[in-house]
Amino acid sequence: MDAPAPRPRRWRLPRTFAALQHRNYRLFFGGQLISVTGTWMQNLALAWLTYQLTNSKLLLGLIGAVGSLPMSLLAVPGGALADRGDKRRILLATQSAAMLLAFVLTALSGTGVIRVWHIAVLAALGGTVMAVDMPTRQAFVVEMVGKRELMNAIALNSSIFNSARIIGPAIAGALVAGLGPTWCFFINGLSFLAVLVSLLLMQFPPRPARAFTTSVLTDAFGGLRYLVTNRALRQVVALLAVFSVFGWSYGVLMPVFARDVLKAGARGLGYLMTSNGIGALAGALTVATLSEYPRKQMLFGGAFVLSAALIGFALSRTFLLSAALLALVGLGGVAFMSTANTTIQVSVPDEMRGRVMGVWGLVFAGTAPLGSLQAGTIAQYLTAPDAVAIGACITGCAAVVALIAARRRVADEPP
Repeated sequence: MDAPAPRPRRWRLPRTFAALQHRNYRLFFGGQLISVTGTWMQNLALAWLTYQLTNSKLLLGLIGAVGSLPMSLLAVPGGALADRGDKRRILLATQSAAMLLAFVLTALSGTGVIRVWHIAVLAALGGTVMAVDMPTRQAFVVEMVGKRELMNAIALNSSIFNSARIIGPAIAGALVAGLGPTWCFFINGLSFLAVLVSLLLMQFPPRPARAFTTSVLTDAFGGLRYLVTNRALRQVVALLAVFSVFGWSYGVLMPVFARDVLKAGARGLGYLMTSNGIGALAGALTVATLSEYPRKQMLFGGAFVLSAALIGFALSRTFLLSAALLALVGLGGVAFMSTANTTIQVSVPDEMRGRVMGVWGLVFAGTAPLGSLQAGTIAQYLTAPDAVAIGACITGCAAVVALIAARRRVADEPP
């Protein structure tokens, strides 16, 4: 189901920003940019606080796993819930819950009573909220912009995420070094107000209520069956799973690289994450501009750039070189992720989009506990650079296998 056509304008947006012609998406874009910036501030501050409290690479990975575990269990039912309900109302509830958790973290940190188990519990609760929020938010985009602008909007969503990665860690690094992590948690709590207001201001035509004769779990398994029986989508999801476990797990080890490998401290961690965000933002804007370019080239090009840059980052011991390589990691990662996301969304019926994006959430974020645990374990018993290099070699090999499989699939298809 496509969104209503935007009102005629005297001026036309460049192709890079085409989705912003839709009023609801403009509101979404602004609110998310503020809120996600706060989230990145909290992520950096919380990782630093956890490492300071535990001084353990293994526990750093374990906390990351605890936060992601609910996605493994609840993302697919969360997507089925999104297909049944008003997505805007669901997002109002999930974003309000996330704001409350940020303020609880602020209180615990500010009073000095915070312990590792507090962080673990809050991470698990936050992951539970995200298990509903992520598939709902992904499926909500098409209701704001329609299928024609979907890839452009998904790429712009990545630009939101990665603009926040530039701004948030830079601010957080300075705040943690100067005032401690508590202010980062408090600012994140306030930032949710922006997305709540943007959701309340959106306007949609009335939709008739739908009757359902099946359970949420039955619908959830329907989304799984759809992907399993679709050969092309099954291959994309399998490649995504490998990258989620072995590619993006480098993020949980960033405090180790900043403090122990590159000797750069909290400010250096902020700069490294900012560099990663700059590259990812460049990748997002590139994908938005080239949204009509063949998706296969973007998908595999991004996968190979990400893998090669991660190997270089693992080998580097120079701060500036490491920052530059992290920029390439961000660029390749966004090209891969945006293209994979679009490939899945445009290939599914409207009434199944939430469920299928629940599977997306399961694979993308739900497998993160495995990624965090394997990275933390390898870093504990070998080194953090070894963990990143091994993961990058695995993702590179997986991309080669997937490319060969994709070419064979095309050759097998009837003309």
